[in-house]
Order: sequence, then C-alpha cells, then structure tokens
Amino acid sequence: MIMMKNNSKNIDLIVVSDDKTLINHSLVYEFLTNHSTWAKGISQQLVDKSIENSLCFGAYINKQQVGFCRVISDYTTFANLVDMFVLPEFRQKGISKQLMKAVIAHPDLQGLRRFTLATSDAHGVYEQFDFKPLKNPGSFMEIYRQNIYSNSTSVIKGK
Repeated sequence: MIMMKNNSKNIDLIVVSDDKTLINHSLVYEFLTNHSTWAKGISQQLVDKSIENSLCFGAYINKQQVGFCRVISDYTTFANLVDMFVLPEFRQKGISKQLMKAVIAHPDLQGLRRFTLATSDAHGVYEQFDFKPLKNPGSFMEIYRQNIYSNSTSVIKGK
C-alpha cells in the first residue's frame, strides 16, 4: 500500500493499493461497461475474471475508490497496463500519476524487457513514466474484436 499526501490539489490523502480485497468490483464494472471507450458493454463476470487474473491497483480517498488500473504480466519479461481510469469528479488532482507511480514501483514489475499500454488521449501522463510510441510498430500484430462485448453470445472460456 502506498499513501501519498497531495495537499496542493485539495486532497488530503490518496491511498494506492494492490490489495484486491479493497477493489469495488461494481464500481470498476460500471465504469468500464458504461463510461470507457475500450470495454463498453463488458459483463460483470468478465470484469471479475479480469481482476482475478491481473495485478490490480486501486486509488482511494477516505476509503472510497476513485481510480483503478490493472497489469497483465508474466512478471519476468512482459507487462501490459490496461483499464486505467479515474472517476470524472476526481480527475485533474494527480490521481492517475499516483496510480502510475505505484505501478512503476511495484516489486513484481521490475526488470521487465517490455511494458506496453494503449491510450487514445493520455499520452502526456504516460510519457512522464518513460512510455514512448512503439519502437517498431510494424512488428506488432493483434487480434482485435471491436464489438465483442456488445455481442450477447460472448462467454467466458477456460475455468
């Protein structure tokens, strides 16, 4: 758990924690399914499974969750930062930076060869933590199913 004073932004204490028992699954689900551009329509079941299988970080003010992100990693060579958000009423207060400081400092994420993320509008935040555009974007490929969560037939596989 990381506690950071942030008096200059009218917030007394921001707590950032990787304790999954503190995560408000309903809040994460509600934000992702209704307010994100990347996971619109995702089910509660998929959100719960993604939290279960990731290194998660929550940002809290007075024990109220105000931000979230998770990292998908093998903890040895590669990590991908996903689902980063701060609730709208708490933005512009340095919370995303506090989340990123906690992610970058996490002991399980040290010494990785590659750490990736995708963003449409927060490049400036991530650049402060040494993220840069892909060095060789032509070498990356993906399977991208843009409307997968709006398809009522999508199900969880595995388990």
